[in-house]
Amino acid sequence: MAARGKVGLKEIAKEAGVALSTASHALNGTAPLSVEVRERVLEIARKVGYLEKRRRQATITSLTSILVAMAGNAASNTALNLVSWTILDGFKQECERRAIRVVPHVSGVDRIDMAEVRRAALAEKIDGIVVLADDRAELVRGLTSLSLPVVIINGEDPSMTVDTVTGENRFGARLGVEHLLSLGHRRIMHLTWKGRTTIRRRFDGYADAYLAAGLPFPQDLVVEAAGYTPAQGQAAMVAALRRDPQLGGATAIFCAADNLALGCLSALAEAGIKVPEQISVLGFDGIMPGEFTQPPLSTIQLPIGRLGEAALSLLEQRVIANDPLRPAYRLELGCRLVRRGSIAPPRGAG
Repeated sequence: MAARGKVGLKEIAKEAGVALSTASHALNGTAPLSVEVRERVLEIARKVGYLEKRRRQATITSLTSILVAMAGNAASNTALNLVSWTILDGFKQECERRAIRVVPHVSGVDRIDMAEVRRAALAEKIDGIVVLADDRAELVRGLTSLSLPVVIINGEDPSMTVDTVTGENRFGARLGVEHLLSLGHRRIMHLTWKGRTTIRRRFDGYADAYLAAGLPFPQDLVVEAAGYTPAQGQAAMVAALRRDPQLGGATAIFCAADNLALGCLSALAEAGIKVPEQISVLGFDGIMPGEFTQPPLSTIQLPIGRLGEAALSLLEQRVIANDPLRPAYRLELGCRLVRRGSIAPPRGAG
């Protein structure tokens, strides 16, 4: 076959042993063909990169400029924002690959200013807006009034008026808690904070695991931190230990974010509580610092680096469709359990 970069429809048809018109119909779905013939043509086209080349060409012609809106605290390039910056890095790389101009817009300290976004959108010739980690109802209403395609990354829209991309927060949390239950833990503390919808979904998954197991939900083991930073997680655990050094009989702690888990580990170490010998700790997100804690942090790994690419694809689809009646899409990417040294069966189990 011809060199990979020069492969066209003619070469694919020859390799598949079909007529040029048959190869065209197989790739475009414009005529009925046998399953065997269509799959053979598609497989060859996929292997030589022809399908990816066509997708790239279509994307480049449909998207040229995107406004990326975020709050000031999400834009800060610090260890506290590893999730946001990993999402942004993946998004930026995908935009560069597709020759799409990114117009960054940072507004407010802890939330996006809709009025500023509106002014920025009018000042720039953009094809759509991507919002990072802000899903407040008033912001969503303001975004829909712009009559521009919008995708929220790492957030949800309960009203289902704009497209959203996030990890499977609820099912990911359930996966983690069910694993702890399978090890024999029954009293599992949940360290969380009053965060966005995505964080509340992790609480829901925690509760779901107990419900599915037919066990009573330990509402008394829910501990709320003032925020998501390691320092705030540490402070919440110090306070919990001060109230009850036995932590209500908890043998494991499921933290709603790795940042909280980092603070939790620090508080337990200061109190002389060994992990996982005396209590197990499980995080959520999969940020790099968790690999270097003592012991290394077990976590539910969110596909952080892929959220931006998925959001870009959703935005592309909406621009191409140009359909005002197209329903909003909610795309959730799968999470996975990464077991390291911070979880083990409770003492006396097995």
